[in-house]
Amino acid sequence: MRILVAGATGVVGHPLVGALRERGHEVSALVRKGARDRAPDADEMVVADALDGAALLSAVSAARPEVIVHQMSALRLLPDDPPAAFAQTARLRIEGTANLIAAARAAGARRLVAQSIAFAAAPAGEPVLDEDAPLYVDAPDPGWAATVGAVAELERQVLGAGLEGVVLRYGTLYGPRTAYARTGGAAQAVLAGQLPLPGGGSGIMSFLHVEDAVGAAVAAVEADATGVFHVTDDDPAPAAQWLPHFARALAAPSPRTVPAALAPRLLGWFMAHQLTSAHGAANARARARLGWKPARPSWRDALGRE
Repeated sequence: MRILVAGATGVVGHPLVGALRERGHEVSALVRKGARDRAPDADEMVVADALDGAALLSAVSAARPEVIVHQMSALRLLPDDPPAAFAQTARLRIEGTANLIAAARAAGARRLVAQSIAFAAAPAGEPVLDEDAPLYVDAPDPGWAATVGAVAELERQVLGAGLEGVVLRYGTLYGPRTAYARTGGAAQAVLAGQLPLPGGGSGIMSFLHVEDAVGAAVAAVEADATGVFHVTDDDPAPAAQWLPHFARALAAPSPRTVPAALAPRLLGWFMAHQLTSAHGAANARARARLGWKPARPSWRDALGRE
């Protein structure tokens, strides 16, 4: 198939281009002008800014893809400017998705696979939630509410575009180039003793290795199924388990405990929520309908070791 990967320089997009080519697909890599030097080897490089609708339409139409994979984000900015990273990512999820859908229609693409996140659900109900759980669009933190609102809008657009729409809600990514890599931001915070364990650490995390995210995207490209899918490992775990394990793997000091009430001030609302009240995500639907399963079923084997 002719496939276009938008966001081809990203943590998932870069290895995805190679994985699709290994399976015999003809792959175009869509990159921004300033990111050409970070582009993966592809059958074709397509240069356009997703927020420039006219330029994107022209570039995608020239590539003539049958399937488009939307892996666009601006999280590369996180270490230097977190507010800008989240704001730009929200724009890509809303405006960039709309532009990509318009370009997909003009190019005659039939299928659109888009990345989302598996940790945007409201913290209610069972400890581990399926895809039907409501998103946390009314979160008390304005920043997180805006992020989740952008996620909800991306998913609405993809599923309502008149294409074969697939939304892959990735768990918290670990592995090369992620925040949970040994050189990543989360690891550095643990090494510096700056990521404490609030309260009982009851917030549940569903992790996903980058290689499994790539595998799920390949499966979604080649499958017939449509809809929303949690793409996570098989081992959702509370912070009380994974954070001390992460510290041990890094040979870092054991995380100190702090009262849960102090966590938002010390860590920011989002991380406090993740460590104290977030719920996990079940992957049964992706297993059943996409024929995918994680090659790394538990974070315990590799978190903090790569």
